[in-house]
Amino acid sequence: MAKIDFGGTLEEVVTREEFPLEKAREVLKDETIAIIGYGVQGPGQALNLKDNGFNVIIGQRKGGQSWEKAKKDGFKEGVDLFEIGEACKKGSIIQYLLSDAGQIAQWETVKNNLTPGKALYFSHGFGITYKDQTGIIPPHDVDVILVAPKGSGTSLRRLFVAGKGLNSSFAIHQDATGKARDRVIALGIGVGSGYLFETDFKREVYSDLTGERGSLMGAIQGLFAAQYDLLRKKGHSPSEAFNETVEEATQSLYPLIAENGMDWMYANCSTTAQRGALDWWKKFRDAVYPVFDDLYESVATANEAKITIEANERDDYRVGLERELKELSESEMWKAGAAVRKLRPENK
Repeated sequence: MAKIDFGGTLEEVVTREEFPLEKAREVLKDETIAIIGYGVQGPGQALNLKDNGFNVIIGQRKGGQSWEKAKKDGFKEGVDLFEIGEACKKGSIIQYLLSDAGQIAQWETVKNNLTPGKALYFSHGFGITYKDQTGIIPPHDVDVILVAPKGSGTSLRRLFVAGKGLNSSFAIHQDATGKARDRVIALGIGVGSGYLFETDFKREVYSDLTGERGSLMGAIQGLFAAQYDLLRKKGHSPSEAFNETVEEATQSLYPLIAENGMDWMYANCSTTAQRGALDWWKKFRDAVYPVFDDLYESVATANEAKITIEANERDDYRVGLERELKELSESEMWKAGAAVRKLRPENK
């Protein structure tokens, strides 16, 4: 592993240079990788592994939308597309990529096919970390490993096709065979990771749930909504409010941050913008820190897991979920966003 200085803290990471794709193929040459679930992470990981030359099969409920999507993506029924139980039986590595709720529902089927020496792979630490709520407790004679790409399966696939990579964390919860480390790193390289950094299942799920509810999704939507609503109440048009709140951020400034960091983005803005941002960022940090503290506590005490599991168990959950998503899509801000996106030169 390479030692990298992350702002004064040395971390060991795995790069493609020290663990090339050829080595990953050698490690997994005799393995059959069964991707269970073809929804969010499944397609990206399955297709990247397949394109990288690994033996991949899909396990999915027959006849559903995900089954049909797998067929559309080139997987063939009875060849490399099977019902979940059959795929689990055939796979020596079971990549358990169903939703957290789906993992709970299908656990007995998966567990019954975890014969000694197999590997059970996750891309999220939820099921193992919150085992008291999920009931997911693997047998002791299988490897239990994790590769968690830091982004959606769609992004993982798009970056792979573009010849790039998405950074991933990896973890080993159980090494029954003595091969777990090579297996998990090989899989991380195989799915298209840019580099791999080590964690454990608990830290992965704690950081992931905090991030999703915080700066990746929940806090960003809240921040956007607050500024947009304020500008509209102060008399600004929807176009002006949206452009100053979202469009300029995502199309101009966030790419600069991705390229070289926040300081570089600041340096490439006007002196007026610099001064204002420097004066106000700590006020925003201090205002939201208590919210993040509450959020992390809710994650660490398993309250967020309880909320998620109980919500998914309700018969009317899907109906309610669609209603909440519709509230977003039909808000003035995101209707304005749809209009703005159509006016981008590349979309005309």
